[in-house]
Amino acid sequence: MSHAIRWILVVTFLQLLTAVAFAQEVDPRAATLSRLTERSFDVKERAIDELATYRDDVTRSILTAILAGELYYTKNSGQIVTTRASGGGLAAFDPLSGDEVGQFGKRDLRKITINNSLRSKLRGLLATFDLADPDPARRLAAVEEMIDGIDEETAGTLANLVESEPDDTVRTAMLRAIAMQSLVSGDRERQMKAVSVLEESLNPVIRGRLASVASSTDDPELRERAELGIKRIDSRLSMVRFAETVFFGLSAGSVLVLAAIGLAITFGVMGVINMAHGELIMLGAYTTYVVQQTMPASPGLALAASIPLAFLVSGLAGVAIERSVIRFLYGRPLETLLATFGVSLILQQAVRSIFSPLNRSVATPDWMSGSIQLNEALSLTMNRLTIIVFCLVVFAALSLVLRRTAIGLQVRAVSQNRDMARAMGVPSSRVDALTFGLGSGIAGIAGVALSQLTNVGPNLGQSYIIDSFMVVVFGGVGNLWGTLVGGMTLGVLNKFMEPWAGAVLAKIFILVLLILFIQKRPRGLFPQRGRAAES
Repeated sequence: MSHAIRWILVVTFLQLLTAVAFAQEVDPRAATLSRLTERSFDVKERAIDELATYRDDVTRSILTAILAGELYYTKNSGQIVTTRASGGGLAAFDPLSGDEVGQFGKRDLRKITINNSLRSKLRGLLATFDLADPDPARRLAAVEEMIDGIDEETAGTLANLVESEPDDTVRTAMLRAIAMQSLVSGDRERQMKAVSVLEESLNPVIRGRLASVASSTDDPELRERAELGIKRIDSRLSMVRFAETVFFGLSAGSVLVLAAIGLAITFGVMGVINMAHGELIMLGAYTTYVVQQTMPASPGLALAASIPLAFLVSGLAGVAIERSVIRFLYGRPLETLLATFGVSLILQQAVRSIFSPLNRSVATPDWMSGSIQLNEALSLTMNRLTIIVFCLVVFAALSLVLRRTAIGLQVRAVSQNRDMARAMGVPSSRVDALTFGLGSGIAGIAGVALSQLTNVGPNLGQSYIIDSFMVVVFGGVGNLWGTLVGGMTLGVLNKFMEPWAGAVLAKIFILVLLILFIQKRPRGLFPQRGRAAES
């Protein structure tokens, strides 16, 4: 009998040990999660606060799922689950362990709902998880995320971390977030200090908070101080908007320079009004499209390969146009205008027949995507910045060719005095063909740049031919520096006019101003010497 009792005691002891071990394995967050099924948002808020005390990746994923509306509970058992599409139904998973708990239909589950207050709270809580991230960019994003809805507890957390923060930008953002909370709930002295901190920011959320305080406070001194802070922010924002407009103007001007610089060469040297110049730009853009179709997995490499290929394609097309049409029409500008206009129609129809009339898109490489954030209100997009740099590189390369090579010397000789150049043994006919090919090749390179800013289509070049002639005439016929300055000037001027006049009226105003300018300086900003000046 005593032997049996001993066995019973042993078994009971083992069961107790198993029960204790099992109890220790149960995640205490399970009970907290179950309260999320309650209808009361106050109960849910307290449950979310309890969950947030567990600073690990599991809790972060749960809070993220709640915010994204991806956390459910089963109607039958009330078990909290996350889901993933599986076949015709949904595979449900335990959010704590990640184990699959079964297959369900949509009607078997109910979403855990939250209100706007809880959404704001969840964003702030999730941001605090990133404050310990080793990446400064993640920490900065976390602080900026919590600025709008910062509370006293979060401000206290930032206050504990601000002294140990190694990155100056993140530390400044933390101080501004703390000041945002002090501005609302601090005493008068703290509020005045908070305004001094916040007026150095360009964040629109911070400006909005200052405006709210200025309109709602009963303290006249605080109101005056907040209004002064808003004026200082607005003054700096106006400077930022000015810089942004200049940047957009330079990027637009760079496109104009690339489109016009080839025309400046042919017009200045040969006196030919080439109405097919826009279609040569179009050929360069289509070359980029074709090259990218051959290597779709490497858009960056395809773009780099497109530059020399577009130069060759458009350059050879230009030589063909000069040899077959233009060389018979020298000295008759009106006839060259009509002839090249016919060539432009032929090229447009050829492209429509080969590629169809539909526009084609060219992928942008990763290194041209995104932007460089200079401050809270100003960012420079990489594609526009790349176009500006590309324009300057092309301009520098073309200047070197014209100044440091034999063909460049011959081109300048013919442009200044064709008859004297012939007398000195310069083969003007060959120079004309090479010059037209060079200008056409530069137009093809311009097409490569334009393919990164707009869709490629048969009418692409028509949008830039008039603007190109405007740049050439404004800068001075045949003068490269005049083309650069003229293109940049017209691009910036157009961007400053667009906000209050609109895109169409801005172009009309610029055209009127250009006509008035030409009345005073008919040879442009930088008049060419030699033959062009004599004529």
